[in-house]
Amino acid sequence: MGDVALMRRAIELSSRSTKQNGGPFGAVVALEGRIIGEGVNQVVASRDPTAHAEICAIRMACAEIRSHQLTGCEIYTSCEPCPMCLSAIWWARIARIYYGNTQADAAAIGFDDNAFYRELSLPPSQRTVAAEQLCGHEAKVVFDEWFKNPQRILY
Repeated sequence: MGDVALMRRAIELSSRSTKQNGGPFGAVVALEGRIIGEGVNQVVASRDPTAHAEICAIRMACAEIRSHQLTGCEIYTSCEPCPMCLSAIWWARIARIYYGNTQADAAAIGFDDNAFYRELSLPPSQRTVAAEQLCGHEAKVVFDEWFKNPQRILY
């Protein structure tokens, strides 16, 4: 399938989701033009705030190819990814992102990611949800053990 057909599939998924009272988001992960994962927004239906279309598509694609990395894959999403989905796309090593709607389009219908981007630019202690390090030395021991393991799998 070509880029336009893959994007149209993501948009079709988003439309189907809205008709089933889901969020207006759909995503497709493709490898060499073949769909290996699809997802729609399932946040409300699954009561899972991480169940965005892109995350669901990534999970399906990883299961399909039996890998935690999607190197060489592309993602087609009906809307520009939020910070969480963008991070997941980066962690999955997806090569390229195609999107339909923009962040501004999403904000116009109530999905405003700007607050998240602003928060991420602040030091952890100044964010709305405060964060502070606790038991850092004890946690570092585990990191050191993992790092010394010659059989560790990087990701």
